[in-house]
Amino acid sequence: MNGLKGVHHVTAITSSAEKNYQFFTYVLGMRLVKKTVNQDDIQTYHLFFADDKGSAGTDMTFFDFPGIPKGVHGTNEISKTSFRVPSDAALAYWEKRFERLNVQHFGIKEMFGKKTLSFVDFDDQQYQLISDEHNEGVPSGTPWEKGPVPLDYAITGLGPVFVRIANFDYFKEMLEKVMEFKEIAQEDSYHLFEVGEGGNGAQVVVEYNAVLPPARQGFGTVHHAAFRVEDRKVLEQWITRFDQFGFSTSGYVNRHFFESLYARVAPQILFELATDGPGFMGDEPYETLGEMLSLPPFLEPKREQIEKLVRPIDTVRSTIEFTKE
Repeated sequence: MNGLKGVHHVTAITSSAEKNYQFFTYVLGMRLVKKTVNQDDIQTYHLFFADDKGSAGTDMTFFDFPGIPKGVHGTNEISKTSFRVPSDAALAYWEKRFERLNVQHFGIKEMFGKKTLSFVDFDDQQYQLISDEHNEGVPSGTPWEKGPVPLDYAITGLGPVFVRIANFDYFKEMLEKVMEFKEIAQEDSYHLFEVGEGGNGAQVVVEYNAVLPPARQGFGTVHHAAFRVEDRKVLEQWITRFDQFGFSTSGYVNRHFFESLYARVAPQILFELATDGPGFMGDEPYETLGEMLSLPPFLEPKREQIEKLVRPIDTVRSTIEFTKE
């Protein structure tokens, strides 16, 4: 059995694809590597922000479902997404950047021996930056070369995924027995699990919380989190494994940019396993990634219809010269 390799991507819900594009591009300096639609709901944009090359383990993606209400944070939710930065000094840079750009943030703190900086966006989506200063394990990606953030400080990939859960004992057993994570540390009600090579790129932080009411999904909340597997062969092994443990799954799904499997592993917690390839470079050149509306082959015949359904968003950046500041 080939195990999980770490975090693959996190998918969340935004109230505005336009504002989301502005925030991730101009504030966070992450690269839009794919502008496409939700394959199950073609009137909904699906934006993928990642590192310079769209590497697996670096992308945060967003749906903007028309008319969806604001989500409510609570227990039984994927509660926070982390982004890796190279060093503790990078966090000091980001604190100043957030001040200057009026991004609400909560100061540099330490958790499980790593420095972090939590912040929120316009939807109250919860994030943190985490320093790779003393990190070992899964390598991170490459910062966006032409983005607005100096490369020494820029975001390089995804860090630990936070899950807040009411039934901790069950969730711990599921992570360890089914998904082969190991618990390696605990601080108060937070438990740190890791898988594969470990480190910031292969961790889940589980917060036990039976006090808050259950979260409600909507904009400003996470839709699902995905973990990396090598290829389709390994994915098929995981489909069998989940079946053996009695989980109902989506079965095999071809998402064109990667191949997937989805399983509801706890109340309101949807996990996906996704292959590292083929990636985002197949249908657009590196220079203009994310600038056109990209559709998987099975949706290409509907392009005209889809382009009428989704409003145009200008995502051309190859003509813009960003000043790194």
